[in-house]
Amino acid sequence: MSSTLYGASVNLTEAIKADSIAVGFIKKDSDEFSFQGPGNLIAEIEKHFEVNLVDELSFFKPTGKSGEIFEIPVSAKDATTDRLYLTSLGDASTPALRIAATTIARKVRGKKATVYSACAIKKHDIREHAIALTMGAYLWSLKSGKPADVPIFYVATDDKETVNAAITISKAVARARNLAHTPSNIKTPAWMASQAKEFAKGTDLKITVLAGRELKDFGGLRAVGNSSPNPGPRFIEVSYSPKAKKASHGALPHVVLVGKGITFDTGGINLKRPYELMIPMKSDMAGAAAILATLTALEELQPNVRVTALMMCAENAMSGTAQRPSDVISHYGGTTVEVIDTDAEGRLVLADGLAYADINLDPDYLVDIATLTGSATVGLGRQYAAMYTRDDKLAKQLSKAGAESGDRVWHMPLIDDYKTALASDIADFNHNAKKGAFSAGSVTAALFLEHFAGNRRWVHLDIAGTGRSEVDAGENPKGGTGFGVRLLTEWIMNLT
Repeated sequence: MSSTLYGASVNLTEAIKADSIAVGFIKKDSDEFSFQGPGNLIAEIEKHFEVNLVDELSFFKPTGKSGEIFEIPVSAKDATTDRLYLTSLGDASTPALRIAATTIARKVRGKKATVYSACAIKKHDIREHAIALTMGAYLWSLKSGKPADVPIFYVATDDKETVNAAITISKAVARARNLAHTPSNIKTPAWMASQAKEFAKGTDLKITVLAGRELKDFGGLRAVGNSSPNPGPRFIEVSYSPKAKKASHGALPHVVLVGKGITFDTGGINLKRPYELMIPMKSDMAGAAAILATLTALEELQPNVRVTALMMCAENAMSGTAQRPSDVISHYGGTTVEVIDTDAEGRLVLADGLAYADINLDPDYLVDIATLTGSATVGLGRQYAAMYTRDDKLAKQLSKAGAESGDRVWHMPLIDDYKTALASDIADFNHNAKKGAFSAGSVTAALFLEHFAGNRRWVHLDIAGTGRSEVDAGENPKGGTGFGVRLLTEWIMNLT
C-alpha cells in the first residue's frame, strides 16, 4: 500500500501527536459554517491551538463544495501538529466524505507525514472515509532510486472493528491496483497464477491452476491465449470457505465470480487502431484482479458464504498462431462460436469460465466482471459500471452494494430483439454482433455471455469505463482503479 491506516482514540492527546489534523466543515445556506467531528474534539482543538476555526475559514470564502481544503498553520508547546486541514464535507453524505478523504490524502501522497482525520462520526461513514484516505494516497511506480515516502493516517474512532474492516478492504483494493499497473512484459498469465499463489500463502484459500493440455476443453481461452509466445493461458481457480461454519458446508450460499484476465490486448489480427488505444491494455485483466483481491478480503472478513473465483488469463497477441476472423471455436461444454472480431476476445475467455461454473460448481450466484466493451464507457463514462441481469432482486442488491461502497453500477437492459445480431450461418452463434447490427455493443456482449450462464442467477458487470482512469478522479488514481473489490466485498458480506 502507498499509505498506512490506523484507528486512533477520539481525544486531543492522540490528535496532537500527528503532523496535521483534518477536520470537516459544512456550509449553511446563510454563508455560515459549522464543523463536524466526534465528541467535543473540535472545541478542544480550537482551545488548545487558540484558534477560531469559523473565523479562519471565513477568510478563504469557501463555496462549500465537497473536497475544498484549506491549510491553517498552528503551533502549541506540547503538540507535534503544525497545521490543520479544513476540508469541506459538502452535503455531509457518505460520497462527500469520500471526496474529502481523497483531497486530504493527495495533500500528503508520497510524503512522510502523519494525519489525524476527525471528519466522520457515523460507523459507515468512518469506514468509507478511512478507505478513501488510502485510495487517494495510492501511488505505483517502477522508478529507480528511493521509493516514495508513505503517509500514515489515523482515523478518529474508538470502533476498532470498523477500522480493521477498512484496512482489509483498502489492502485488497491496493492489491487489485498493483496487478493492473504491472506492465505486461512482467505480467504474463503464468505470473498471474504465481501472484494468486503468493496472496494465498498463510491463508486457507485454495488454488488450482490449469495450463497446457489441461485446457483442452477451454476452447475460448486457448484460441485467445495460444497467440502469445509468452507462457500460455492459465485457468486459475481460487476458493474461499469460512473457517467457522454456521451451517453445513453444502448449505452455505455459493458465489462464483468469473474474471477476464487478458494480460495484454493488442486486438490480435483485428489490431487496435489507433495505437493509443493499446497503451492502457495492460489493465485488461482488471476483472480477474478484482475477484482475486476480493477473495483476499473475504478471507480476513470471514462471511458465512462459499466463494469461488475463476480467473481466465491469457494474452491476446498478434502472431502466426493467432486466431482469425471466421474461425469456429468449441467452448467448454461444447457450444460452437464463430469468431467475428479478434479484438472482442474477452467474452471468449469468459464464456469458458461461465460454462465451467454452470456445469461443475452449481453456483447460487454467478457473476462475471470484465473490462469488456468500449460501448459501456461511451454510455456510462468512468463513474458507473454497466450491470446486466434479468434478476431484479439481485440487481437491487448489487446496486445497493455499489452505492454503499462507492463502486457504483447501473442496471442495463438485456434486449432480446438484439439476439439476431449474434446469428451465425456455420456455428451455434457469432461471438460478436454483425457490423452495424443495432450498434449496442455492450448489450450484445452481455447477450452472448448469457448463453453460457445456464439458468443461474447471473450478473454481468462491464467495467471497461470504471476499471481504469485517465486522470486522478475521486478515489481513483490515473491507471488501474481496483473497481469491483469494494462492490463485490460489500455485496457478499451482506448475503448472510
